[in-house]
Amino acid sequence: MKRFWTFVFLLAAPASAQSAGQIDSVLRRQYVAVGAPVVALTHVRVIDGTGAPAVEDQTVVIENSRIRAVGPAAQVAIPAGAQVIDARGKTVIPGLFGMHDHTFYPAQGAGGQRNHHWFSAPRLYLAMGVTSIRTAGSYAPYADLNLRDDVARGRVPGPRMNVSGGYIDANRGRVNGVEDARRLVAYWAEEGATAFKVYTNITRAELAAAIDEAHKRGLRITGHLCSIGYREAAAMGIDNIEHSYQVNTEWYPDRKPDECPQGTSRLDLADLDIQGEQVQATIRDLVKYKVAVTVTYAVHECGLPDRGPPQARFLDVLNPLTREAFVSRSARPDADAERRMKLFRKGQEFDRAFVKAGGHLMAGLDPTGSGCSLFGFGDQRNLQRLVEAGFSAPEAIKIASLNGAQYLGQADSLGSITVGKLADLVLIDGNPAQNMADVEKVTIVFKNGIGWESARLLASVKGQVGVN
Repeated sequence: MKRFWTFVFLLAAPASAQSAGQIDSVLRRQYVAVGAPVVALTHVRVIDGTGAPAVEDQTVVIENSRIRAVGPAAQVAIPAGAQVIDARGKTVIPGLFGMHDHTFYPAQGAGGQRNHHWFSAPRLYLAMGVTSIRTAGSYAPYADLNLRDDVARGRVPGPRMNVSGGYIDANRGRVNGVEDARRLVAYWAEEGATAFKVYTNITRAELAAAIDEAHKRGLRITGHLCSIGYREAAAMGIDNIEHSYQVNTEWYPDRKPDECPQGTSRLDLADLDIQGEQVQATIRDLVKYKVAVTVTYAVHECGLPDRGPPQARFLDVLNPLTREAFVSRSARPDADAERRMKLFRKGQEFDRAFVKAGGHLMAGLDPTGSGCSLFGFGDQRNLQRLVEAGFSAPEAIKIASLNGAQYLGQADSLGSITVGKLADLVLIDGNPAQNMADVEKVTIVFKNGIGWESARLLASVKGQVGVN
């Protein structure tokens, strides 16, 4: 069975580097803070995305969109004519890879219309340090493909977009048989999608057909599963599992083939023993078949008692009706809060065990649920929850950057602060190695060596989320 790293060379490469001149002139004036062809970040703390510890007092040189040099400030020569940014007290990390980052959001709270936000979503992702996303399913793939192209051409500020085709299952994708599954994969692959996502009601035969069709084209397929268990999907050749621990139905008793279990609750999984054979067998198979796992802590923490009140910066970007709906829903008491917390902790324990066993873990925010997981904001929350789960800060940053690049076949040019790679960097006013909450203090986000000012991007979407 071919796995993802055996055919990554067939995947689409990241969009070609942009120079400042290729960015729309109005956008450049509005949002670009650093546009010089040569830039030196001096005396900066570097967390390079490889999992290595933070290194103090470094200089990073950017030249013509790429990283030219990284090393001790006392040793790295600054090229003549470079724009020098004294970054004492600041930290630079790689641009984040959001691996479950839709462009839609539930404007009126859970159960409401999930509107695509082609204005606010790309700006917020970039403002928060997310320079690459995978959409992991779409209600409007054509619009996402067009947005991807507009970003690549410098017409819209935003992250590189790895666009998924339409959902593959009976409810969201009108898949009612093997030929439908093949047809949908083939159609969206021809239209330019580079990834696919199966959804909860797919059958084993349909999944096998979708996997085969995607792999024939050198493309990968992920799944939010329910009707199929993780071990079944792994043996069939799926490349990625979404939502990690919380949606694996193979652990439910009396489960029927090709059906989502009825009358069950994911809260039942709060009582499983992560070290027990039932869960460990799943971990072994995921590792054996080299299936990546994407955590979505930002959406799973919605409603947890330890989350705290919404941040002012979060509420500021919501339009008044969306803000009112979100605040009202957040204020409702949850009788299951303690059980949800226990389930959340079990998921974190599962993720640690998966990585310890050799598993490939990635992160995405999934801007759905009650609305607490929002473009970019949730990616930053994921980093904090990864550290809470027991990963070191450098490990958490690797999970949220290089691991995504590796899965997408883009690690030769993205995902870490390495000489020769494209300069996708996030400058942070603080030290996330000591306090991961500092990751929220993004000042400048470099994409292809061009520095976008986070505060300006954030201001541009004030009151917009829920509208566009």
